[in-house]
Amino acid sequence: MAKRTSRFEIQRARSLRRKLTPSERLLWNALRASQLCNLKFRKQHPIPPFYADFACAGKKLVVEIDGDYHDHVGEEDLSREAFLRGLGWDVIRFSDKDVIEDVEAVARGIAKHVGLEYEFRKRKGTGSGMDNVKSLCKRKK
Repeated sequence: MAKRTSRFEIQRARSLRRKLTPSERLLWNALRASQLCNLKFRKQHPIPPFYADFACAGKKLVVEIDGDYHDHVGEEDLSREAFLRGLGWDVIRFSDKDVIEDVEAVARGIAKHVGLEYEFRKRKGTGSGMDNVKSLCKRKK
């Protein structure tokens, strides 16, 4: 049985969501509103005691964006990744630079990682976007 997220964890996640890095903001614009393969992503999703940069609960996928500081916390990252994998999550990592230089390539990598053919549809400028987005991703054969 999954542990319920505490009020503190929810407040912390909300705080982190307001402080996205430029690369996280760029990738979020590609992932939000189920634009990528109709996958629903959450940003700064609590998986206690950690917060995933992006998580797709339906696929049990965590997407992490590694900035320059990750060069100095490699062992911590490996430990965190092992913990998440132990809970059944798959983890895929991209560098800050990868996202900034070619966010579409990162989105393609995410789709490929979960076995989907990449096609992307931008959300419309009105509404929440949820009713305006249709999946164009197809299962790879």
